[in-house]
Amino acid sequence: MKLLFFLSLFSISLLSSTLHLATSSNPARLNPLLATDSSSSEITGFIFNGLVKYDKDSKEIIGDLAKKFYFKDDKTLVFELRKNVKWQDGKPFSAADVLFTYRTLISDKIASPYSSGFRFVKDVKILDKYTIEVDYKEPYFKALETWMMGILPKHLLENEKNLMSSKFNTHPIGTGPYKLTQLELSKNIELTAFDEYFEGRAKIDKISFHVIPDPMTRLLMLKNGQLDIGSIEPLVMQRQLQQDFFDKFNIYEKISLSYTYLGFNLRRKKFQDPRVREALSLAINRQELVNILFFKHAKVCSGPFLPGTKAFNPDVKVPTQNIKRAKALLNAAGYNAKHPFRFEIVTSNASSIRPYAAEILQYQLQKAGVEVKLRVMEWQAFLNMVVFPHKFDAVLLGWGLSPTPDPYLFWHSDSDKAGGFNLVGYHNKKIDKMIEASQKIIDREKLGKLWREMFAIIVHDNPYLFLYIPNSITAVNKKIKHIEPALGGIWHNYITWEKD
Repeated sequence: MKLLFFLSLFSISLLSSTLHLATSSNPARLNPLLATDSSSSEITGFIFNGLVKYDKDSKEIIGDLAKKFYFKDDKTLVFELRKNVKWQDGKPFSAADVLFTYRTLISDKIASPYSSGFRFVKDVKILDKYTIEVDYKEPYFKALETWMMGILPKHLLENEKNLMSSKFNTHPIGTGPYKLTQLELSKNIELTAFDEYFEGRAKIDKISFHVIPDPMTRLLMLKNGQLDIGSIEPLVMQRQLQQDFFDKFNIYEKISLSYTYLGFNLRRKKFQDPRVREALSLAINRQELVNILFFKHAKVCSGPFLPGTKAFNPDVKVPTQNIKRAKALLNAAGYNAKHPFRFEIVTSNASSIRPYAAEILQYQLQKAGVEVKLRVMEWQAFLNMVVFPHKFDAVLLGWGLSPTPDPYLFWHSDSDKAGGFNLVGYHNKKIDKMIEASQKIIDREKLGKLWREMFAIIVHDNPYLFLYIPNSITAVNKKIKHIEPALGGIWHNYITWEKD
């Protein structure tokens, strides 16, 4: 009997499959309401569900924890929840969890940038165990999208005194297809398929996240088959990969829903003169930056909203480098060869590209007599010591954006607060009013027109220098089966993936 038992265990271990992934940094908090860094967001996406989600092409909104949803009128939204959902500790999911999550998000118990999406909610009511009604103060253009955030378990957290430092943030329990089974910071994070997931158990048994800050180490592990999926930088794609790599990996490439920018701390006097910001914009050559760093795998970014969306303004052109004009503007602002404009750019080594981008910017700005110091930091230190406390001259960072942008998060004066995403302290009363007006517009054509006007004003103000939109290049081990690439990427059907 003992022999049969051990043989059985051995056969199970042989049959189990693991998807090996990499993350560049430790997750800060594995709580969907507090997951603001990329590592936390990525991992919580496997553990938690929202009420709704985007379809595979990121165009239509479909149900997730909600099996059905509809507007009774412009200000009343109803969600009919699935009845077969369980939390990963076996407890049943219900409308009480949704109400609890909402009340937590709007309370003073947490500081979350996602709270702003619920500022138009008048009330959330439980109609029955599996039906929620959301009443809005006025029509809100992102009423559905805000409910894509992960839902929290009431039974585990209702008596929690401090959610910001809760044990839950490192021992999360969600409703998602994978549950956290191992958390070794700076080493390995393991997720295991949840047997009772409401859409059916994921075919791949485990997902193992290896914490690897160094991009070259990530690439080496990918090439050696120690990782199954990895992002490929354009330089690597063009110059460093041989045919044997392509024999083992499929390549999927698409424009990313993200951009990289140089953001100025507008709270500091040196950046409050618009002539200085315009000079810095004219001193750089964005196309040269893209050509050096990306070859043909990126495009120059012209503003805060992505191409292909109704918010993108094609009439706003990318500034052409003009060193003579840049010097004249700096002279007018009181800077010259004897008294040069000086500032520091801070970025993180979590991206292999951005430190090089910073060096190119330093070189380009030097031509206009601008002296730039560079500082490259580990990701968590960068966030906690520089970005969120606003202790910087300029940051080289990126934003991943929704197909439906919410300018309030990044550009409204009210978002210049602790935990807010208006990191540079941008304040423009006209933009504030336009954003506030846009929140109430449901007509997508009218909304698009207003977004495009905002686009032009923000670019003119130069709170950021918008730099580039990279392509997303993903290499996937050919042992992974059933991948169906779509406009939204490859991950939409990952619970059906299998690994040979």
